[in-house]
Amino acid sequence: MQGPLVAQKSIARRLFFAAAAWIVVILGVAGILLSAYYRRTSEASFDERLNVYLRALVADVASSGEDQRADAGELGDPQFDLVQSGWYWQITRLDSEKPQIRASRSLFAARLPKLAETGVPADIGGARAGYGAGPDGRNLRIVERQISVGDAGLYLVQVAATTEALDAQIRRFEVALSIAFTLLAAGLLATTAFQVRFGLRPLRDLESAVADIRRGAADRIEGDYPTEIAPLADELNLLVSANREVVERARTQVGNLAHALKTPLSVLINEAGDSADLLAGKVREQAAVMRDQVSFYLDRARAAARAGAIGSTTEVGPALDALARTFRKIYRDRRIAFPEAFPDLRFLGERQDFDDLVGNLLDNACKWANSEVELSLALEPAAAGRSRLVVAIDDDGPGLPPDMREEAIRRGRRLDETKPGSGLGLSIVADLSAAYGGALTLEESPLGGLRAVLRLPAA
Repeated sequence: MQGPLVAQKSIARRLFFAAAAWIVVILGVAGILLSAYYRRTSEASFDERLNVYLRALVADVASSGEDQRADAGELGDPQFDLVQSGWYWQITRLDSEKPQIRASRSLFAARLPKLAETGVPADIGGARAGYGAGPDGRNLRIVERQISVGDAGLYLVQVAATTEALDAQIRRFEVALSIAFTLLAAGLLATTAFQVRFGLRPLRDLESAVADIRRGAADRIEGDYPTEIAPLADELNLLVSANREVVERARTQVGNLAHALKTPLSVLINEAGDSADLLAGKVREQAAVMRDQVSFYLDRARAAARAGAIGSTTEVGPALDALARTFRKIYRDRRIAFPEAFPDLRFLGERQDFDDLVGNLLDNACKWANSEVELSLALEPAAAGRSRLVVAIDDDGPGLPPDMREEAIRRGRRLDETKPGSGLGLSIVADLSAAYGGALTLEESPLGGLRAVLRLPAA
C-alpha cells in the first residue's frame, strides 16, 4: 500500500472514495435545500412588497368603488408610469356584462393574465400569488385579490412585477453558495485524505516491519502499534517464531534420516566389497543407486525446509567470491570468468542453497566446456513488484539442441555416460529454484555452448 489512491484494491482507496461520495451527496443535498429555501424567502419578500401595493389599491377600491380613479402616481412609485417598465397594476370589474378594466400607464394597452384561470389556488384570505407572462414576454410575479364592494361591484385587483431582479439575486446567491460549497468540499476531501493516510500509517509501518523480516533485516516485528493493530503484530511474531521452529525441527529430522539411511547403505557396499560375484555386483550397483536417490530426496527435503524459512538472506558478492576461488582451483585448465565487481545484491534464501544452485551449474558448465566458462549477474524487475536475481552461466562446449534441453533437467538423466556424475545436478537445481519461486532455463550461449539461466528471488 503506497498511498490513499493506490490503483489496486485498498482500504485507503475505499475509505477515501466512500467519504468523498458522502461529502458530495451531503453538500449537494444541503446546497439544493439552501437554494430552495433562499428562493422561497426571496419570493416571500418580493410578494410582501407587491402586497403593499395590492393593499393600497384594494383600500382605494373599497373606499370609493367605481368612482375612484386609481393611477400610478397614487401608489407612489414612478415605475408604474413608465410603459412596459415591468411593474404593473390592473383593476377589473367582474360583475358587469362587459368587464371594466383600469390599469397602470406602464401596462399601456396590454392586459395581465388572471391567476385564477391558470389554476393557482387562493390562500385563506382569498389572495393568490404566482407567475405569468408579461406584455413583453418577460416573466412576471403576480399577486391578485378579488373583493366585493357591495352595490359598487365585484373587483379583481392585480399587481405584477418582473422577476429579473429577483432571479439575478437568486443566481448571485447560488453562485456564491456553489463557490463556498466547492471550497468546503475541497477542504473536506483534503482533510479526509489526510485522515485516511494518517489513520492507516500503522498498517504501512506493519507492512514495512514484515518486509524487513522477509529480507532478513529483522528477526521480529518491533514498535508500538495501536490497540487495533497490536494483536496482529503479536500474532505475526508468533507465526514467524513457529515457522523457524518448524524449519529447525525439519532440518534435524532430515539430518537424522540421512544418517540412518546412508550408514546401512555404506555397510552393504562395504560388505559386497570387490567380489566378482554377480550377487555382490548387483548389491553394489543397487546400493549405489539407492544412495544417490536418498541423497537426492534428502537434499530436496532440506531445500524445501530452508526455502520455507522466513527472513533468510544471502549476500551474493561474498558467495560468488568463494565459488570463484574453489572452481578456479578445481578446474585449472578452464578460464572461468566472474564479474569484476559484484553489485550490492542479496538472494532471498540461505547461503548453502545459493552455493548449491550456482555451484551445480558451474560444475556442469566446467565439465562440458572446452576452455571457457563465463558467469554474469543481473537484477530483473518482476511484474508483481518483487525483483529477481538472474545468474547466467555460459560455456563454449558442444551445447544442447532445443529438443534435448528439457530432458537434461529431468531427474537422473545423463545424456553422456562418459562424463562423471549421477545425472541429478541439474534436476536438483531446477527443484530447489522452484522451491524458492524461481526457475532454471537452458538456452543457446553466445560462446557457442549452453547457457544456464537461473532466476531467484532478490531480497
